Amino acid sequence: MTAPPVLPDATGPAPQTPPAEPPRPAPVRDRYFDLLRAVALFRVVFYHLMGWAWLPVVFPSMGVMFALAGNLMARSLQRPAVRVVRGRMRRLLPPLWLLGAVGVTGMLVQGWGPDAEGHPAWWWLHLLYWVVPLSDPPYAEGLPGLHGIVGEDWATELAGPLWYIRAYLWYVLLSPFLLKALRSLPWATILSPVALAAALEFGWLHIPYGRIDSAVTDFSTFGACWILGMAHQQGVLARLPRYAVPSLAPFVAAFGLWYALTHGFKEGHDLDDIPFAQSLWSLATVALLLHISPSWTRWPRRLRRWDRLITLLNSRAVTIYLWHNVCILVAATVWDDLWNIDTLADHEAWLLDSPWPVLALAWSLVALCIVAFGWAEDLAAKRRPRLWPDSPAAARGSTGTRRDRT
Repeated sequence: MTAPPVLPDATGPAPQTPPAEPPRPAPVRDRYFDLLRAVALFRVVFYHLMGWAWLPVVFPSMGVMFALAGNLMARSLQRPAVRVVRGRMRRLLPPLWLLGAVGVTGMLVQGWGPDAEGHPAWWWLHLLYWVVPLSDPPYAEGLPGLHGIVGEDWATELAGPLWYIRAYLWYVLLSPFLLKALRSLPWATILSPVALAAALEFGWLHIPYGRIDSAVTDFSTFGACWILGMAHQQGVLARLPRYAVPSLAPFVAAFGLWYALTHGFKEGHDLDDIPFAQSLWSLATVALLLHISPSWTRWPRRLRRWDRLITLLNSRAVTIYLWHNVCILVAATVWDDLWNIDTLADHEAWLLDSPWPVLALAWSLVALCIVAFGWAEDLAAKRRPRLWPDSPAAARGSTGTRRDRT
């Protein structure tokens, strides 16, 4: 008779299971980049009011903003490209749709319609650019204003910032291909937009169709900044000797500034009107700023007092950029109407001539736009809408944060 099998002791040690992988650390905000973005936004509003040609030289805001966006895009492309591009478009377009709903409605009320471009079918087709801005959305020119509230030709001011949205969208669509090229031929890829800008400037390349020409010109002007931001994220700049960027960038910047000064650079004809010079100056400045890049995870002591303001500007960057031109126009119209008050006109003309009260009023109106329209950015990012997102929690949920999963 065989003995029964010996069963394992139920009270014995349990079989060992492999240890779980530790969770990946969440991405940490780079507060240095937040500072650059906030300064860039403030400089844009300041310049569009003051019109001083030297302001884009002191700080080339558009190049900086494109570089920061390129850096973020390269980091996001660690995930499937289709998913990333779709997510970027989802975050970009709803604030534009809200602007279009308000602006286009106002244009239609004032008589803008299918005959505006000479052919009704084209007008209807071009309206689709307010939905997906692959080209500049159409707008009505020469519209009358509202007395004491908004000046004439307000639609032109409203549409002014839209080139940035169109350029940003194209950079997003091209980024998967640019990243592959960057990994294969880094410096040829970074410098190719500058070569394109030179070809357009010196007449080696001519594009007769206006909509295509504007898109290509913007890519040639700021494309190197976008790709440089991607290169910084990919570690391309870190592989250079530490002396390379500080040694070479000043010569590139100096050549760009010399070219601008010899080609009509002055008030009313700034770097934006000289794309080749703009491309060189922006590339050199962005390279230096990325080279310095201290990668702050916490604010230095001297900057902590500005934390809430910088967080707010970053959380509502698209809203501020889209609406600031209209805010400036309304502020200037309201302030100019004070000349009709005889006492002020006779005794306080110096105050009425000053742009500083208009700047303060414009930023007050920007604050109202943040409250009235900023929620579109939250919905686009699948966040709970907030009226005034200036807290650290808002920073974690804004562009380039741990919630950014699309």
